[in-house]
Amino acid sequence: MNRIATSTLVSVMLGATATALPGLASAYQLVDKEGSELSLDVELVLGHFSSEETYGNPSSSPSWTEGYAKYGFSGSTAVGTGKLFGSVNALSSGTWGDGDAAGLTTGDERETDIEDLYLGYRTSQFEFSAGRQSLTIGDGFILNGDALNLGKGLDGIAPGFSADRGGAYWLAARKAFDQTAVLRVGGDEGLRSDLFWFESDNPGQASVEMTGINVEYVTTAGTVGLMHLKGLDVDDDEAAFMELSGRDGQKTTSIRYQGNAGVEDLFLAAEYVDQSQGNNTPDANAWHAEAGWTFTDMPWSPSINYRYTSYDNGYDPLFFGFNRGYGTWFQGEVAANYAGPFGTDTDIHYLGIKAAPTERLTVGASYFRFGDTNGGTGSNDADEIDIWAEWVAMDHLIISPLVGFYTPDSSSSNQGNDDTNVYAQIIAIVPF
Repeated sequence: MNRIATSTLVSVMLGATATALPGLASAYQLVDKEGSELSLDVELVLGHFSSEETYGNPSSSPSWTEGYAKYGFSGSTAVGTGKLFGSVNALSSGTWGDGDAAGLTTGDERETDIEDLYLGYRTSQFEFSAGRQSLTIGDGFILNGDALNLGKGLDGIAPGFSADRGGAYWLAARKAFDQTAVLRVGGDEGLRSDLFWFESDNPGQASVEMTGINVEYVTTAGTVGLMHLKGLDVDDDEAAFMELSGRDGQKTTSIRYQGNAGVEDLFLAAEYVDQSQGNNTPDANAWHAEAGWTFTDMPWSPSINYRYTSYDNGYDPLFFGFNRGYGTWFQGEVAANYAGPFGTDTDIHYLGIKAAPTERLTVGASYFRFGDTNGGTGSNDADEIDIWAEWVAMDHLIISPLVGFYTPDSSSSNQGNDDTNVYAQIIAIVPF
């Protein structure tokens, strides 16, 4: 089983609303004087979910609730020509009810543990940090934190195996790698680079250890990037159970572009990934290409995007996650989270539209066509339509409802029939 879960909406929504709503913040400043800052970080997220169909949950129509609270401190202080910075945060999470539609959580998950614990030093052209923290490269097609949050649903399947991280599977409460060392060189424009090492303590990711380098050239017309990632080690027992033994010695190289090519309302993105697996696992690749246009002169500034994605059979999607909004890189709320395909062994057509009726409200719809699944047999081919909204109800409350309609082509799908599944979720975010 190879399963990657989605990340939270928090950073995406805060980024989208911060310029329109100056009062919206994700931290409460305690100290700000003489080059030193200290903030109290508080983040509360709660979601309720329901699915008319099941993909491994014992309940025929599961309904469940997920939530987490993240709390702690972050700060910085001037040292020499730069700043010393760091953060310490704890996180409490849980799942209640029937557990998720894939049966990866049971509704009995509860956990409190340290989430962020890191220290670093930065100048205008240099930054080094180490400790327990998340790490994202590009827009998260390959690397977007350690955000797979499995529960107790897999306990007992293999002797002594447990992947439980405290539930909150869809919300992906925990995103920090257990150990990291990250060196960043360069500024906001021109040539820049990231050299990094991380080790996961996540059984669902085989507790993999990896190192990598990312090189980017940043201009106003877009960013061109090249990344190379190498697997150094895995937990052998976890890797065998999760079918991730190929990560030991795995080499992943990608080249990407994202920007507007100098045209204000245009959006372009593309990435090609070549993956050489370890332990005699077959090599694979993946790629995507996307184009979009925003009609800035029209009411509500609507936008439309089309993307084609191709994942080889055997491609390991690694640590991809929710980054630019719904549909990246969890393509289809039902397909990407419960029914499959899970970022591998499929070709996907995506069409997305969105608009902003007000500064506080964004609405959108996404269509996905999944084809060439399960080694080309098509047994998990499907269509999915998701309709969603993001509403900043007040300065410290964001609400996002979504309804999805997932229709498999045949009864041989992971759903076990070809009925249309009606799926619903509503997320409430309380940032401070």
